[in-house]
Amino acid sequence: MPNLEHPAYPAAALLHLESLVPCRESQVSLLLSIFGERQQFSFPSIFIYGHTSSGKTYVMQTLLNTLQLPHVFVNCVECFTSRLLLEEILIQLQSCSSETEPTSPVPCDTFNDFVRLFKQALVSRELQHQTLYIVLDRAEQLREMEANILPAFLRLQELTDSNVTVVLLSEIVWELFRPNVGCFDPLTLYFPDYSIGHLQKILSQNHPPEYTADFYAAYINILLGVFYMVCRDLKELRHLAVLNFSKYCEPVVRGEANERDTRKLWKNIEPHLKKAMQTVYLREISSSQWERLQRDDGEPGQLKGLSAHTHVELPYYSKFLLIAAYLASYNPVRTDKRFFLKHHGKIKKSNFMKKHEKTSNHLLGPKPFPLDRLLAILYSIVDKRVAPTANIFSQVS
Repeated sequence: MPNLEHPAYPAAALLHLESLVPCRESQVSLLLSIFGERQQFSFPSIFIYGHTSSGKTYVMQTLLNTLQLPHVFVNCVECFTSRLLLEEILIQLQSCSSETEPTSPVPCDTFNDFVRLFKQALVSRELQHQTLYIVLDRAEQLREMEANILPAFLRLQELTDSNVTVVLLSEIVWELFRPNVGCFDPLTLYFPDYSIGHLQKILSQNHPPEYTADFYAAYINILLGVFYMVCRDLKELRHLAVLNFSKYCEPVVRGEANERDTRKLWKNIEPHLKKAMQTVYLREISSSQWERLQRDDGEPGQLKGLSAHTHVELPYYSKFLLIAAYLASYNPVRTDKRFFLKHHGKIKKSNFMKKHEKTSNHLLGPKPFPLDRLLAILYSIVDKRVAPTANIFSQVS
């Protein structure tokens, strides 16, 4: 019996949608109940949050595309200013209907202009009689824009007096979004992390056609047993599964074992999974380099990536610049003459003790200092004479 049921959409489309979003049937069913039918007014704004690789973006794109709902999908990282964001929404809105050719985009400098142009686009595209969905992915970037952008999007249905729903996708909770002034709170929906059973089911669907589903499922079970405690990212696990599957199949290809000899297959793949553990998330080498390293039976120390260069050698003057900056930030200005001049004269111990702070400067933290003082200390601690060249100033920057 299908898990997704809705009277407004055909059963075949819902069945196809269910096959595309495994382990997210409850979230999709809740979204369908919120959306309602095409001509019905939906909730003005929906806030969907969850950790990375929890299926937020994929589920929304698949849902809207499969049911052919009119929508606009914008990544707020790509549209990093309010003008780019508003103009991108209008550009995509023009292409929602395939009956007419999209016109050239109109400059949109303020949100008032956006509301006016948005209402005109709805009428020209004949979208005023069904719900239009505006999906803003990576919505946490909206907090870096003007203060009126986020509250205006939350009340866009009211401002435009049209059937529109704004969906915000983010990795952080709504409490970190809420402005200081009062605003309309969206309907929040949480996407939990995939459990190990969910990951097993999703990854097992990508089995190669030349091998049985049980054989690939056993491989995924071994992979998750190694990586699940350190990596829950579905994209990273899928990448690791594709990268190491050829090594898992080697005993079967050579005829040394069959698909049910899990012990032999595990003994063959174990050292290679341990090597892959060293570079999880880093992507220090390409897939072709990793496959070449596996064929050559290379050692983990042969990885020519970030982990192979943990010791970084700084230029000669950069070392002394760091030392000079440390001395200038922690030592008072009055001690420079005493520390860095050979003939500084006598300093009365009584006066020095009176002015000496009881609290250590390391507990108080570093203090700001002018550039001239930094260079003066540099010239005094370097043995040879240093010319104030462009090389020195470039290393300072």
